[in-house]
This record gives sequence, C-alpha cells and structure tokens, in this order.
Amino acid sequence: MFAIYTRELKSYFLTPIGYIFCGMFLVVSGLVFSQTTLMLATPSTSSLGEYFIYMMAIFAVLLPLLTMKSFSEDRKSRTDQILLTSPVSILGIVLGKYLAALTVFAATFVANSFNFVLLFMYGTPNATSILMNIFGIFLLGAAFLAIGVFLSSLTENQLIAAVSAMGVNAAMLLISLIADGIESTFWRTVFKWFSVIDRFEPFTNQMLDISAIIYYLSLAAIAVFLTTRVIEKRRWA
Repeated sequence: MFAIYTRELKSYFLTPIGYIFCGMFLVVSGLVFSQTTLMLATPSTSSLGEYFIYMMAIFAVLLPLLTMKSFSEDRKSRTDQILLTSPVSILGIVLGKYLAALTVFAATFVANSFNFVLLFMYGTPNATSILMNIFGIFLLGAAFLAIGVFLSSLTENQLIAAVSAMGVNAAMLLISLIADGIESTFWRTVFKWFSVIDRFEPFTNQMLDISAIIYYLSLAAIAVFLTTRVIEKRRWA
C-alpha cells in the first residue's frame, strides 16, 4: 500500500493537477477569507458558520480535481491491469490512492488555516470555535474525497468523474435546503439526518459531536468499501 501511496502522491506534482488544486484552493479560500475577515474578527459563532459554509461549497467544487484521476486515469491507460495483478490487496490499492489525495488536501488545508493567525493580531476571535470548525470541515473534506475516489472507479473519463463528484457533493449540501421545505416532520427529520450541513452545526457551537464525527467517517468508509467492490469486480472480470 505504501508504494501505491508514494506513487500517487508523486503523480500529483508530476502533473499539473496538484499545482492547480493547491493554487485554486488557496486563492479562492483566501478571497473568501478576506471578504469575511471583519466578521471573523469577532467572537460570533454565526460569522464562523457562514465562512465555513462557503468553504463547503469550495470543497464541493475543488476536491473532485484531486480524485478525478484516481482510478479513471489507470483505467483509460490500461495500467489498472498492472495494479490488479500486483501482490497488493484491493483495499491496499484503494487506501493508497485515497490517502494520497487526503495528504495533498490536508497539507493545503493546513496552509490555508494559517490565515486565522491574522485574526488574533487584529481581533479577539473564539479560538475553540475556530478549532472545532476546522476539525469538522476537515472531516467533511475527507468524506468528499472518498466519494470522489469511488466515482472515479466507475469511469475511465476524468471529466465525468469530476463532474459527477461535484454533483453528488452539491446534492449533499442542498439536502438541508430541501429538508426545510418539506412539511412532513418525519421526512424532514430523515433528510436532515443525512444533511452534511446539519451534521456540521454542532462544530459551529463549539461541540465535539461524536455522532457527527461517526457520520462523516462512515461516509468515507462506505465510499471506500464501495470502491473496493468495484475494483474487485473488475479484477475478476
């Protein structure tokens, strides 16, 4: 697995994808940060919540850039046959690719998080609230990446993989708005249970919600599991 992880990690910076993602992520998130700096310089949790909602939208669009080539590129170039016949488990292959994408995302996200240092220089933000929000949105990003890897395993076209991942991510963000328009209490509760935004709310209230953590980790785990099933089916086919 480590060999695949290293290979994938290097591939992000041997091609323009890694640089494009890092550059676009830092620029777009920096612009959003600059527009909300005055709000974030106060201890208001509602201001933090608004900023991180914008970050969710950024994740939905940019994270598929990292995952679109995970399996689709190998499938298109037929190098997936080498992987499938290598002495590595299917889970090892999937985790290697997923963890490589997660590493690039985590490094870029940490670099972006240094923006918050500026807030302490010019204001009195709530440090606990900031840390809780950063932790929660990182978990959301990890789930989005796993979904993107799964969708990449279904096609050999990188563009289709990216667009479909963006669509699924956007749909998961919109579930909350859909739920608000449902009159039935039962179905509204069901929709909100699946809403990534509603699951994120405890973090904006400085709460380390175990159920929300399990929810995001479960999303990632399910996506990884489904990816292994797709790749295993292809191996035996």
